[in-house]
Amino acid sequence: MTAVQFANGDRVRVRDLAAETGLSGHMRAPVYCRGHSGEVERVCGVFGNPETLAYGGDGRPTQPLYRVRFRQKEVWPDYCGPAGDTIEIELYQHWLTAETS
Repeated sequence: MTAVQFANGDRVRVRDLAAETGLSGHMRAPVYCRGHSGEVERVCGVFGNPETLAYGGDGRPTQPLYRVRFRQKEVWPDYCGPAGDTIEIELYQHWLTAETS
């Protein structure tokens, strides 16, 4: 099992693993949130890695899953709704890095 690295309230950035690795296929982070920063809303638990399970693997090492909250205006610069509107996305830990100030 992969140890939980982030806690509620931590700032994280979503990696673009497809660009970093050149791999394609079953990716579990929406393209629109890659490269953006958000705040961990909660730790959802630890589960088998769906990116390996999708290809018949055993899902190991298991990965912590987080619900991450993003301001919609930061994800979509042309967003016309209220500035405080957010979107929450569940992301596995290997897609996240700690946000540096």
